[in-house]
Amino acid sequence: MSIASLIEPVTATPRQITLGDAEKWMQGRTLYGGASALVAYTAAIRAFPDLPPLRSAQIGFVAPLGAQLEYTAEIVREGRNVTQVRSELRSEKGVALTAFWLFASAREANASRAADRPEDWPGAPLDCPSAMAQQWPSFVANNFELRYGQSRDGDHGAVIRRWARLTEDHDLDPVSTLVLMGDVMPPGAMRIMQRKGPISSINWSFNLLDPQSRSPGGWYLAENASAHADAGYSSERLRMWDAEGRQALDGLQCVAVFG
Repeated sequence: MSIASLIEPVTATPRQITLGDAEKWMQGRTLYGGASALVAYTAAIRAFPDLPPLRSAQIGFVAPLGAQLEYTAEIVREGRNVTQVRSELRSEKGVALTAFWLFASAREANASRAADRPEDWPGAPLDCPSAMAQQWPSFVANNFELRYGQSRDGDHGAVIRRWARLTEDHDLDPVSTLVLMGDVMPPGAMRIMQRKGPISSINWSFNLLDPQSRSPGGWYLAENASAHADAGYSSERLRMWDAEGRQALDGLQCVAVFG
């Protein structure tokens, strides 16, 4: 199992490790962002197993990362309800990923508002046509099934929306699943690029709206939308809804657009 092999070497003690099946998660010359974020998250929760649920994260993709790495995890502050943890992944050239995790216990709600359901609901995942194609990166072909989450024709501006699920019968907890899947879509800016060229995620910040999310069939509707693109960068909003239309993740990302 490639997911289990990927995180199995991560223990409570910081050390140098070699990730198993890392080649199945490579995106060009670096580990796919969701996979590297999962390794960093796993380092945090295995070092400190009594943490409350994850609510938010800020991740910096600093440099390319391969199968061989060193990881660290430390508690930055522990309060009555909120614990903040920093974890880092290092290659032989230095820091490759830095992550700041916010874990927080639930409290009695003094404000309550359900997240908006997605506009133009595409229908059930299995009622939508397959979106698997040769142009997807190999890590997608190796690990994900994608289906269209928007009409195949028409002008969708700078928005890419697809149903996605992991093809492996994994044993991940709900948060780990969302961390692994949350960065699977390419940026919406790809729809408005004037020329073909490479792209690179620089960072990723997200809030988990439901740390216990278990979507029927493992399907999530993933959407990346460029809010502004210029000067070689795009500001992207990343969202994920479960198969019943409940939003599970809300995020932002800065993407470098080359070419």
